[in-house]
Amino acid sequence: MSGAALGFEIVFVFFLALFLLHRYGDFKKQHRLVIIATLLAWYLCFLIVFILPLDVSTTIYNRCKLAVNSSPAESNGSYVTLAPSKQKCFKPWSYIPDGIMPIFWRVVYWTSQFLTWILLPFMQSYARSGGFSITGKIKTALIENAIYYGTYLLIFGAFLIYVAVNPNFNLQWNQLQTIGIAAANTWGLFLLVLLLGYGLVEIPRSHWNGAKRGYLLMKTYFKAAKLMTEKADAEENLEDIMEEVRKVSESIKYNHPLRKCVDTILKKCPTEYQERMGRNMDDYEDFDERQNSYPSEKSLAKLHKQVIYSVQRHRRTQVQWQILLEQAFYLEDVAKNESSATRQFVHTFHSQEPENKIIQYFYTPTVEWYWECLLLPWFYRVLAVVLATFSVIVVWSECTFFSTKPVLSLFAVFIQLAEKTYNYIYIEMACFLTIFFLSICVYSTVFRIRVFNYYYLASHHQTDAYSLLFSGMLFCRLTPPLCLNFLGLTHMDATISHKNTQPTAYTSIMGSMRVLSFIADGFYIYYPMLVVILCIATYFSLGTRCLNLLGFQQFMGDSEMTSDLIDEGKELIRREKRKRQRQEEGENRRREWKERYGNREDSTRSRAVHTDQKESSFSETNANRPLSKYTRSNGRTERDRIELLQDAEPLDFNADSVNDDPLESDSGR
Repeated sequence: MSGAALGFEIVFVFFLALFLLHRYGDFKKQHRLVIIATLLAWYLCFLIVFILPLDVSTTIYNRCKLAVNSSPAESNGSYVTLAPSKQKCFKPWSYIPDGIMPIFWRVVYWTSQFLTWILLPFMQSYARSGGFSITGKIKTALIENAIYYGTYLLIFGAFLIYVAVNPNFNLQWNQLQTIGIAAANTWGLFLLVLLLGYGLVEIPRSHWNGAKRGYLLMKTYFKAAKLMTEKADAEENLEDIMEEVRKVSESIKYNHPLRKCVDTILKKCPTEYQERMGRNMDDYEDFDERQNSYPSEKSLAKLHKQVIYSVQRHRRTQVQWQILLEQAFYLEDVAKNESSATRQFVHTFHSQEPENKIIQYFYTPTVEWYWECLLLPWFYRVLAVVLATFSVIVVWSECTFFSTKPVLSLFAVFIQLAEKTYNYIYIEMACFLTIFFLSICVYSTVFRIRVFNYYYLASHHQTDAYSLLFSGMLFCRLTPPLCLNFLGLTHMDATISHKNTQPTAYTSIMGSMRVLSFIADGFYIYYPMLVVILCIATYFSLGTRCLNLLGFQQFMGDSEMTSDLIDEGKELIRREKRKRQRQEEGENRRREWKERYGNREDSTRSRAVHTDQKESSFSETNANRPLSKYTRSNGRTERDRIELLQDAEPLDFNADSVNDDPLESDSGR
C-alpha cells in the first residue's frame, strides 16, 4: 500500500483535470499544443494539492521514527525529540518511501515554473497571432514577449544585486535558486491573498443566495439584459469583419500571390458567410497590379486575427444565451411549482434530450418537487453555514499562524493533536480538507473573474485558447505559495514554527527563505493579514459598487439601473418563452396531422406509384394514347396534401398581439 495511494491520486487527478478542461475547452477545434499545455499546467497544480497531505503524514512518521531510534546524545541537537524513546511509531497506510517525494516535488515544481514563466506566455502570443505560417507566428510571439522576459531579467537582477552587496551572503547556486523561488512566490502570494479574500466571502454567500430562488431569478433577468447587449454587439462586430473579408476576397483574385492567405481567412468564417462570399466570386478575372491597390500580408494577418476573435465571441454569446434561457425557464418553473397543491413538478417545456429510463423511474415528478422546492434550499443553507465556518477559521488562522507559544492557529492545533496519537487518517483528512477549501476559494475566483473580453473562462466548450493558457499560468503561479501558506497555517514549515525539526519534502525543495530575511520574517508573515480587510470589502460589495460607479453595470438590489435591466431581461425572457411555445404548438400540430393522415398519404403514394408503373407499361404498347389526365389527377392530390401540411405551420406574427391566456388563444384559433 506504500505507493498505491500515490499512484491512485496521480491517475485520479489526471482524469479530473481532463474533465474540467473538456468542460471549458474544445478538443475538436482548438490546437493540440494548446490543449496539451493547458492540461499539463492544470494537472500539475491539482496534483500538488492532492499529494501534499501524503507528504505531511510521511514527514510526521519520519519524525517519530527518528525520535524513537535516536537518543539525545546521538542526535547532537540536530533534531528535537517529539516523542518518548520507548513509544512505537506506526507506519501510515499511505507511506511513501524515502527519496521518492523530493524527486517528485522537484520535477513537478520546476516543470510548472517553466510552463508559467516561459512556455505558456509564448504560446499565448502564438495562439493570438494572425500569421499564416509557423515562422510568422513564432516571430510575432518573440517580439510581443520581449518586454515580458525583459521584466523578469530586471527583477532577478535586482535581487541578485541585493545579495551581492550584502556582505553576509556568499553567492552560491543554492542561494541563487532560493532567490528565484522567493521572487516567484512573492508575486504569487501577493495575488493569492487578493483572490483568497474574495473567495472566502463570496463562496458561502453565493450558496446562501442559492436558496433564494426569487433572488436567483432576478439576477438571471439582469444577466439576460447584459448578455443580449453583448450578443448584439458581437453580431454587429462579426458583420463588420465579414464585410471587410468580402471586400478583400473580391479584390484579391485567384492568381494573386496572397490568395492563399485569403482562403485561410475564409476557412475561419462561419459557413453561411463562406457560401455567400462564394456566390459573389468572379475568379475568371485576372489581377492587375498596376491598376488596383492590394492589402499587404501584415494587414491580412491583422484581419485574420480579428476574424478568429469575432467568430469565437459570436459563437460564445450564442451558446451562453441558450444556456441562460434554460436557466431562466427552470427558475420560473420552480417559482410556479412552489405553490402547487398537487406537489408534482410540472415543466413548461419538455427536455430536448432523451432522459434515462432509470432516472425517470426513481426521479418522479413528486420526488422532483420535494427536492427542488423543499430540500434543495435547505441543503444550500446548511452548506453555506459550513463554508462560512471554514472561512472564519481560515481568517483567524491567517492572522495568528505566526504565534507558536501559544499556538493560536486552529489548523495547527488540529494537526498537533492528531500528531500526538499518530492518527494518520485524521491528519491526512484534516490536511486535505484545509488545502482543498483554500484551493476552491482561490481557483473558483480564477474561473469567475473576467477581464473584459481578453480573459474569460466560459463553460460548455466556449473558452478561447488565450484564456485557457492564461488560466494555466495563474494556476502555476498561485499553487506553490498556496501550499507554503498551508504549511505555515499548520506549522509544518520550520520558518514559521521556529523548530529545528525534519522539514517536509516540499519545503526542502523550496530552500531556506532565511537568505532573504525581510521576505521570510516580514512579507510572508504579515501580508496574509490583509485578507481581513479584503473579506470586509467583499462582504460590503465595495468592489461591485466601485465598478457600478465607473459605468460597469453590476447586480445591486438598491440601484435604479439594476431595476431597469431586470425589467428589460424579464421582457426578453417572456418573448423567448412565447416564441418557443409557438414552435412547440406547431410541432404538435404537425405530429397530430401526420398521425391522423399519415397512413392515408402512404396508401395514396403507393397507388400513385402503381398507376405510374401501369401507365409506363401501357405507353410502351400504345404510345399514341393520351394519359395525362391520370397523372395530373394523382399529382394534384399529392400536391394538395403537401400544401395542407405546410399550412399547418403556425405563422410568426407580432408578439404584442398574442394573448398570454392559452384558453383564449385556442378559442380564437
